[in-house]
Amino acid sequence: MANDREVRARLRHAYWIGGGSGAGKSTVAAALADRYGLRLYGTDESMQDHARRTTPAEAPHLHEFISMSMDERWLNRSPEIMLETFHWFRGEGFHLIVEDLLAMPPGQKVVVEGFRLLPALVAPLLADRSRAVWLLPTADFREWAVDKRAKATNRPGFIYQTSEPDRAARNLAARERLFVERLRNETRGLGLQAITVDSAVDESESIRLVSEQFGLS
Repeated sequence: MANDREVRARLRHAYWIGGGSGAGKSTVAAALADRYGLRLYGTDESMQDHARRTTPAEAPHLHEFISMSMDERWLNRSPEIMLETFHWFRGEGFHLIVEDLLAMPPGQKVVVEGFRLLPALVAPLLADRSRAVWLLPTADFREWAVDKRAKATNRPGFIYQTSEPDRAARNLAARERLFVERLRNETRGLGLQAITVDSAVDESESIRLVSEQFGLS
């Protein structure tokens, strides 16, 4: 792969939206892509492809996770262990996101979104630090957003594949709170922009704040 300076130059057209689950990352990114003619790259959609493109040596936590039962993933471990061992939170496969972006046409403006965009991994790729932002939902807002999404899709979530869905949901919520706090500390430490998303920040307000951060509005 190209060196860091060359990668920064080739990705100077990218806008990055990271953050916790339920913060509205995909909604904001899709709105910006539509409004400003940007290409949209959602990292969630590439997870299965990236899992296939890794080896156990490259991504040991990912392949260990794949081998687990649903109870082993979401019931038999503490939220703290779930956080520390979750492969995407450890940056496994992030280089494949970069490869995908570098394979796009040169100069193609793209908005990249997803929880896999960890601040410490994105920061070295930024030619302009104003082109990255992390959306950090409060615990109450995340709970509301996840419930809204479940009702909209009318599909049971993966926690219902465990033997104790309620406990799995609590474990997952606790892990997400820890993840958001980690993102808050990392963005602060790296001097990167973060926006707290709560009941006072609706979708239109999030879109406005992010477009202003990116200098698009």
